[in-house]
Amino acid sequence: MADRYLTFTGTTPGRFLTRRLGLPQPAALKRWSPQRPTLEGERLLLTAGKSELELTEAGLDLTATSERPAAVLLDATGVRDVETLAEVHAALHPVVRSVAESGRIVVLGAPLDAADHHQAAVQQALEGFTRSLGKEIGRGRTVNLVRLTDARAAGSTLRFLLSPKSAYVSGQVIEVGAYGVQDQGVHGEGVHEEGAYGEGGAPAGLDRPLTGRTALVTGAARGIGEAVAETLARDGARVVVLDVPQAEQDARRVADRLGGTALALDITAPDAGERIAAALPDGLDVLVHNAGITRDRRLVNMPAERWSSVLDVNLASVLRTTDTLLESGTLRRGGRIVATASIAGLAGNAGQTNYGASKAGVVGLVRSLAPRALVEHGVTVNAVAPGFIETGMTAAIPLFIREAGRRMNSLAQGGLPVDVAETTAWLAHPGSGAVNGQVVRVCGQSLLGA
Repeated sequence: MADRYLTFTGTTPGRFLTRRLGLPQPAALKRWSPQRPTLEGERLLLTAGKSELELTEAGLDLTATSERPAAVLLDATGVRDVETLAEVHAALHPVVRSVAESGRIVVLGAPLDAADHHQAAVQQALEGFTRSLGKEIGRGRTVNLVRLTDARAAGSTLRFLLSPKSAYVSGQVIEVGAYGVQDQGVHGEGVHEEGAYGEGGAPAGLDRPLTGRTALVTGAARGIGEAVAETLARDGARVVVLDVPQAEQDARRVADRLGGTALALDITAPDAGERIAAALPDGLDVLVHNAGITRDRRLVNMPAERWSSVLDVNLASVLRTTDTLLESGTLRRGGRIVATASIAGLAGNAGQTNYGASKAGVVGLVRSLAPRALVEHGVTVNAVAPGFIETGMTAAIPLFIREAGRRMNSLAQGGLPVDVAETTAWLAHPGSGAVNGQVVRVCGQSLLGA
């Protein structure tokens, strides 16, 4: 369903009226397209504190000066005390207003030093700073914080956050290297595989980084799952479109359009993992757990069937199939697992105790499994947590509740399925091996939850 308010605020009368009434003024977001694959403008590099990062190894084009930058990268990894924290203000204060509409600000921080409480305090301060700036900057611009120690390991992450692909990701704190490794080759054979990089430290094959990889997306016959399948196919993956037998015709339609294959399967079946493994004798590189259902009702009115059906689809099936595909070796070394959580699992939502429980369970799965899966199987495990996304399901929500969902974020609008898909594709990227155990909200920096 079209966002008529967003359209109205883009007109001259709309801008005047909403400004006078103090109403939200969302800006039309500039998303990725073949015609506009990058932000139009320069990337400005600023520094606060004494940094030891070699940002040239991230393969980014950066400049020391720009009157109207499309993106700003602030290296604050060297901030270790309150005095140098002032340099964050000094660096960004003069340029914030000049950042282009739908521009990006990415702050680079360092991991918290347990042995230095001064450093830990000011590096944690960057999180409050980043989230606050994201809520005030407006005009479709986003602000995110990346904690890292090695610029080379963060190449895919920085390219994503500084591009149109991250249009609906704001106010996020992403750790690079917490449980991860350096960028890996196509099948993860060696942390610094020869030939994995082109000039300037940038991974080769930036346009189609998933070429030669097989990706399976559950619940991919429509909605967000279909968008994820499309985006992974755009990036070169051979996509397996999995959905329930009742949606087999739609799944085949999507698979045929993308040059992939369809797999009609009830993901809650006890042998679902074994059947997926049998259908993929050559193995799997990317597993996207997208299938999910809602059966909303307040707990006092919720029968056991509504509880169990949501938990079975959204959580139990994810646990079972993940275990099977890892233990069978179907998911190859260098592989990626991307699960779908939700801000309902992080902040809670009335009438969704079952759904919130299932999605919080996904977060627990990611945090527990990520370090072990990397060590034992060479696989990373992350999650996306969508907020209000414009789908057929949200279109059915009553008008006033739908409008509240759209406006209660820093970008004052709902996201699109492609926003979730682009974030999933970044986490699935061969160069994202150092991103592990992360739960990234795709919510326009929702005003609910952390």
